[in-house]
Amino acid sequence: MGLTLTWLGIIVLIPLAGLFLKSFELSFAQFVDIVTSRRTLNALKISFGLAFLAALVNLVMGSIIVWALVRYRFPGRRILDAIVDVPFALPTAVAGIALTTLFAQNGWLGAPLAELGIKVAFTPLGIFVAMVFIGIPFVVRTVQPVLIDLDPEIEEAAASLGASRWQTVWRVILPSLFPALLTGFALAFARAVGEYGSVIFIAGNLPNVSEIAPLLIVIRLSEFRYADATAIAVVMLVVAFLVIFVINRLQRWAQLRVPTH
Repeated sequence: MGLTLTWLGIIVLIPLAGLFLKSFELSFAQFVDIVTSRRTLNALKISFGLAFLAALVNLVMGSIIVWALVRYRFPGRRILDAIVDVPFALPTAVAGIALTTLFAQNGWLGAPLAELGIKVAFTPLGIFVAMVFIGIPFVVRTVQPVLIDLDPEIEEAAASLGASRWQTVWRVILPSLFPALLTGFALAFARAVGEYGSVIFIAGNLPNVSEIAPLLIVIRLSEFRYADATAIAVVMLVVAFLVIFVINRLQRWAQLRVPTH
């Protein structure tokens, strides 16, 4: 226990404490001015808003992918299963360059989308695409083992008792998967909020338009405005902690409601 607490303190608590201590170099008025400036608020809105939307999309699409991988046998299933891990293994900068090339106006996907009037690269939509890309494995790999352990005979029993397919999904499958789905959502959200490498290449990085909060922190550090950077980081940390706390409470509530089979 002592070794665990010591290691946790060195790796997590001391750096976080240093972050807060550095922000104390600012007066309260200076702190408020920095975190409520138009540029900071827009950057935070882009980072948290798009991360939340990307996590929602990953929650839905990740669940569909997991269902296909676990419940069906088809040619190329193992290859598809391995492809899910590519965002884990790919360096973020490589992912960013690849997505930018793909969704640029002359790219394979960007060109037909541009003809439809949809511009992806160098817009907030590009940030959203990058966040979806890096977040999808978190949902799949969190939900997959739970669905594997969920015996299909339970679904057959529900069907034999007269439950429709929708009732089986809503009352039997989803309650069992809900804690894992929430965990996957939280992990995908947290990764997207802090993502930097795969986003900056496709974002365009225009202040107040497509500038993410982590990039604004880097800009402030390059300007030697360390206290300003830590003030933005403190806001990100507090907001992310509150979101994760709420999700964890929901997860705990869902675990208590999981039916025992």
